Amino acid sequence: RRRRRRMECTIAQLKEKIFTSDSFSDLDLHPHLVATLNKVMNISTLTSVQKQTIPALLAGRDAVVRSQTGSGKTLSYAVPLVQSLQSIQPKVSRSDGPLALIIVPTRELAQQTFQTFQKLLKPFTWIVPGVLMGGEKRKAEKARIRKGINILVSTPGRLVDHIKNTLSIAFSAVRWLVLDEADRTLDLGFEKDLTVILNSLNSAGPARQNVLLSATLTNGVTRLADVCLNDPVSIHVSGAPCSDLTTTSAVTCDPEGASQSESFAVPEALKQFVVVVPSKVRLVCLAAFILDKCKFSQNDKLIVFISSCEAVEFLHSLFTAVLSRPSANHKPPLRFLRLHGNMKQEDRTEAFQQFSASQSGVLLCTDVAARGLDLPQVTWIIQYTPPTAAAEYVHRVGRTARIGARGSSLLFLTPAETAFITELANHNISLSEMKLQDILSSLMFDDVYKGRGNVGRERSHVRPQEVRERATVLQTEFENFVHADARSLQAAKKALQSFLRAYTTYPAHLKHIFHIRSLHLGHAAKSFGLRDAPQGLTAAAGPGASGSHRKNQNQARKQTGSPREVRLICSEFSSGLESRDAKKKKKKKEEEE
Repeated sequence: RRRRRRMECTIAQLKEKIFTSDSFSDLDLHPHLVATLNKVMNISTLTSVQKQTIPALLAGRDAVVRSQTGSGKTLSYAVPLVQSLQSIQPKVSRSDGPLALIIVPTRELAQQTFQTFQKLLKPFTWIVPGVLMGGEKRKAEKARIRKGINILVSTPGRLVDHIKNTLSIAFSAVRWLVLDEADRTLDLGFEKDLTVILNSLNSAGPARQNVLLSATLTNGVTRLADVCLNDPVSIHVSGAPCSDLTTTSAVTCDPEGASQSESFAVPEALKQFVVVVPSKVRLVCLAAFILDKCKFSQNDKLIVFISSCEAVEFLHSLFTAVLSRPSANHKPPLRFLRLHGNMKQEDRTEAFQQFSASQSGVLLCTDVAARGLDLPQVTWIIQYTPPTAAAEYVHRVGRTARIGARGSSLLFLTPAETAFITELANHNISLSEMKLQDILSSLMFDDVYKGRGNVGRERSHVRPQEVRERATVLQTEFENFVHADARSLQAAKKALQSFLRAYTTYPAHLKHIFHIRSLHLGHAAKSFGLRDAPQGLTAAAGPGASGSHRKNQNQARKQTGSPREVRLICSEFSSGLESRDAKKKKKKKEEEE
């Protein structure tokens, strides 16, 4: 029997210390603000980023703050901002209009940031926070603007809309500008909107204090800092202490690969895993992992990242129908929620709030949930679709192990994609291997998936054949659901097409790992519950997508040079799950007959 080995890169992973021994009471803050932090928000100890940032901002300096996601960056600017505004004499009034402007990339983060300010401002009722974001009624927002908002949280697009169409919005009194998750704001294509906002701010108003926060420093973020910051302090928690911005140029990175060796800090309590899964069993593997963590053992809280809105919708309907049946041990049925950019705003808000309040369950989402969101007690992050950059990997896993809590992550890769492990290692991100067989063997806990007479037993005594049979039963259930009616079949095809389109968008420096030509369309179709690859997908996927699979396998072997990967390729299950050796025996038997 082969010895089990961990796929662990021997690298020094960059860990960022979250907490310090300092408390908010040590700072020169209003006692009511300290009391609110302690009693309302249950926070007394400063995190590392807060310890460095708050004194700099209280001193009136502009700042670029770079720290891992989940390290308390929001309070690092919100606390000094509230401290500053409450000290203004005469007291701030609604009629003063916006005194602070906070720009965030997504609606969910806007709502979350607004709620943070609502809590901080409990003792300072004369300061009014407000939020503007897409999906809400403009008329209601205009009424709130006319009535008066002092701390304005907004997404870029909606703010530009109001700048152009709402006469009552004025920035003549703005004293603070905060650009939170600046790298994501630029990634989403808001550069032109930011230009409109900055021009509007610069055309009127007193000198203001500017803060730019980001978990990564891209060239775009550095350019933005040059434009809107004045002699800023640069705060890098995982690196050197405060310094001038000019000293940080060596660590800026270009997301297109100009600097592919930048190191990212990840939470110290985060355990990171990877599982190598052939395309045809990805769906069953994901389902088995969810069942294990949320139904068979403990009640975990999972976020699953998927590449497209259509794929999220499809998996949500599929899992809700097939996996949410009542269990024999009388546990409540599995609950699946979804979150993506094509949903109506009220549905997005409801899903976000429901998942935040729940003790367990599964959130299926796109990268709309990858930045800044503080979803309580998330225990596992599953990257069902690999990210397009190491930085995006870091942001996704940052939804767990937040503010010192423990958490785990699991990255799905096909045998042809295993070189991505080396790509992550180049950024000092270390992964341990989780065995496919171990995940699938969790199906032995439920006799619903019983094959040829085998019964539930301890996983240590399970034969691989029994596991394959149960996996086949589950895959068949998925396929039966998909092919039961035209609507679900069409949803599966749309999800597959969107997955293929997303696969073509990986950046040039990752094309040797994620290339559409290396995909076997029939196997990819299996991962969406389709029995065969639909006709016409070749054109959608790109030229050569349906080329020889054997040739693609040989290319994948040459790229990685890993004998272990060759073994994994050989252990693929045919038609989703039967072993390749069994298929050869069957063919030989047919020839003999």
